[in-house]
Amino acid sequence: MVRMSKLTDYAIVLLTLLASEETEAPHNAREVAARARLPFPVVSKILKALARAGLLVSHRGAKGGYALARPPEAISVAEAIRAMEGPIALIECAAGPGHCQQESTCEIRSPWQRVNELIRDRLEHVPLTELLPGAPLAVSLSDRAGSTTC
Repeated sequence: MVRMSKLTDYAIVLLTLLASEETEAPHNAREVAARARLPFPVVSKILKALARAGLLVSHRGAKGGYALARPPEAISVAEAIRAMEGPIALIECAAGPGHCQQESTCEIRSPWQRVNELIRDRLEHVPLTELLPGAPLAVSLSDRAGSTTC
Protein backbone atom coordinates (compact mmCIF):
# COMPACT_ATOMS: atom_id res chain seq x y z
CA MET A 1 0.00 0.00 0.00
CA VAL A 2 1.24 3.46 -0.88
CA ARG A 3 0.68 5.83 2.02
CA MET A 4 1.68 9.28 3.15
CA SER A 5 3.13 9.59 6.61
CA LYS A 6 0.97 10.81 9.48
CA LEU A 7 3.02 14.02 9.57
CA THR A 8 2.18 14.69 5.92
CA ASP A 9 -1.47 14.01 6.56
CA TYR A 10 -1.38 16.40 9.53
CA ALA A 11 0.45 19.00 7.43
CA ILE A 12 -2.37 18.98 4.89
CA VAL A 13 -4.91 19.24 7.71
CA LEU A 14 -3.06 22.26 9.13
CA LEU A 15 -2.76 23.94 5.74
CA THR A 16 -6.47 23.51 5.05
CA LEU A 17 -7.27 24.81 8.53
CA LEU A 18 -5.27 27.97 7.77
CA ALA A 19 -6.84 28.14 4.29
CA SER A 20 -10.31 28.13 5.82
CA GLU A 21 -9.61 31.24 7.91
CA GLU A 22 -11.47 34.42 7.05
CA THR A 23 -8.46 36.53 7.95
CA GLU A 24 -4.88 36.34 6.74
CA ALA A 25 -3.60 37.26 10.23
CA PRO A 26 -0.96 34.93 11.64
CA HIS A 27 -2.04 32.14 14.00
CA ASN A 28 0.27 30.89 16.72
CA ALA A 29 1.21 27.23 16.88
CA ARG A 30 -0.67 26.59 20.14
CA GLU A 31 -3.88 27.99 18.67
CA VAL A 32 -3.47 25.93 15.49
CA ALA A 33 -2.74 22.79 17.56
CA ALA A 34 -5.86 23.33 19.67
CA ARG A 35 -8.08 23.92 16.64
CA ALA A 36 -6.70 20.86 14.87
CA ARG A 37 -6.84 18.77 18.06
CA LEU A 38 -3.24 17.68 17.56
CA PRO A 39 -0.32 17.71 20.02
CA PHE A 40 1.49 21.05 20.16
CA PRO A 41 5.02 19.61 19.62
CA VAL A 42 3.88 17.80 16.45
CA VAL A 43 2.12 20.90 15.11
CA SER A 44 5.12 23.09 15.89
CA LYS A 45 7.44 20.72 14.00
CA ILE A 46 5.11 20.60 10.98
CA LEU A 47 4.57 24.37 10.85
CA LYS A 48 8.34 24.94 10.89
CA ALA A 49 8.81 22.45 8.02
CA LEU A 50 6.04 24.10 5.99
CA ALA A 51 7.62 27.50 6.60
CA ARG A 52 11.04 26.20 5.48
CA ALA A 53 9.38 24.92 2.31
CA GLY A 54 7.89 28.36 1.62
CA LEU A 55 4.26 27.34 2.08
CA LEU A 56 3.88 29.35 5.29
CA VAL A 57 5.38 32.59 6.50
CA SER A 58 6.41 32.94 10.10
CA HIS A 59 5.87 36.19 11.98
CA ARG A 60 7.72 36.87 15.22
CA GLY A 61 6.45 38.83 18.18
CA ALA A 62 3.46 38.99 20.47
CA LYS A 63 1.01 38.91 17.57
CA GLY A 64 3.15 36.54 15.55
CA GLY A 65 2.49 33.09 14.26
CA TYR A 66 2.05 31.39 10.91
CA ALA A 67 0.08 32.34 7.83
CA LEU A 68 -0.15 30.95 4.31
CA ALA A 69 2.60 32.31 2.07
CA ARG A 70 0.23 32.46 -0.92
CA PRO A 71 -3.52 32.34 -1.45
CA PRO A 72 -4.85 28.82 -0.75
CA GLU A 73 -5.88 28.32 -4.36
CA ALA A 74 -2.21 28.78 -5.31
CA ILE A 75 -0.90 26.04 -2.98
CA SER A 76 -1.22 22.47 -4.24
CA VAL A 77 -1.47 19.22 -2.35
CA ALA A 78 1.69 18.13 -4.19
CA GLU A 79 3.63 21.03 -2.63
CA ALA A 80 2.50 19.99 0.83
CA ILE A 81 3.53 16.39 0.23
CA ARG A 82 6.95 17.43 -1.13
CA ALA A 83 7.50 19.72 1.85
CA MET A 84 7.08 16.80 4.23
CA GLU A 85 8.16 13.73 2.23
CA GLY A 86 10.50 14.96 -0.48
CA PRO A 87 9.91 14.02 -4.13
CA ILE A 88 6.62 12.31 -4.92
CA ALA A 89 7.65 8.86 -6.06
CA LEU A 90 5.73 5.60 -5.93
CA ILE A 91 8.86 3.62 -6.69
CA GLU A 92 12.54 4.44 -6.21
CA CYS A 93 13.39 5.11 -9.86
CA ALA A 94 10.57 7.66 -10.11
CA ALA A 95 12.45 9.90 -7.66
CA GLY A 96 15.18 10.41 -10.26
CA PRO A 97 18.22 8.69 -11.72
CA GLY A 98 20.52 6.78 -9.40
CA HIS A 99 17.93 5.81 -6.80
CA CYS A 100 17.59 2.18 -7.90
CA GLN A 101 20.28 -0.40 -8.61
CA GLN A 102 18.07 -2.11 -11.20
CA GLU A 103 17.22 0.95 -13.30
CA SER A 104 19.57 0.13 -16.19
CA THR A 105 17.99 -3.31 -16.74
CA CYS A 106 14.42 -2.72 -15.56
CA GLU A 107 11.85 -3.38 -18.28
CA ILE A 108 8.96 -1.63 -16.51
CA ARG A 109 10.82 1.48 -15.41
CA SER A 110 9.38 3.73 -18.12
CA PRO A 111 5.71 2.75 -17.59
CA TRP A 112 6.05 3.16 -13.82
CA GLN A 113 7.62 6.56 -14.27
CA ARG A 114 4.66 7.56 -16.44
CA VAL A 115 2.20 6.37 -13.75
CA ASN A 116 4.14 8.36 -11.17
CA GLU A 117 4.11 11.42 -13.44
CA LEU A 118 0.32 11.18 -13.84
CA ILE A 119 -0.23 10.96 -10.09
CA ARG A 120 2.16 13.83 -9.41
CA ASP A 121 0.43 15.93 -12.08
CA ARG A 122 -2.99 15.28 -10.54
CA LEU A 123 -1.75 16.30 -7.11
CA GLU A 124 -0.26 19.49 -8.59
CA HIS A 125 -3.76 20.41 -9.79
CA VAL A 126 -5.50 19.96 -6.43
CA PRO A 127 -5.33 23.27 -4.54
CA LEU A 128 -5.96 23.56 -0.81
CA THR A 129 -9.31 25.19 -1.55
CA GLU A 130 -10.58 21.90 -2.96
CA LEU A 131 -9.95 20.21 0.39
CA LEU A 132 -12.06 22.66 2.35
CA PRO A 133 -15.32 21.27 3.76
CA GLY A 134 -18.06 21.35 1.14
CA ALA A 135 -15.69 22.13 -1.75
CA PRO A 136 -16.20 19.97 -4.85
CA LEU A 137 -13.13 18.19 -6.17
CA ALA A 138 -12.67 19.73 -9.61
CA VAL A 139 -9.88 17.46 -10.89
CA SER A 140 -10.98 14.13 -12.31
CA LEU A 141 -8.80 11.36 -13.65
CA SER A 142 -9.36 12.52 -17.23
CA ASP A 143 -8.73 16.26 -16.64
CA ARG A 144 -5.67 18.16 -17.84
CA ALA A 145 -3.38 15.30 -18.79
CA GLY A 146 -4.52 14.20 -22.20
CA SER A 147 -4.06 10.48 -22.62
CA THR A 148 -3.89 8.40 -19.47
CA THR A 149 -2.29 5.39 -21.11
CA CYS A 150 1.21 4.38 -20.11
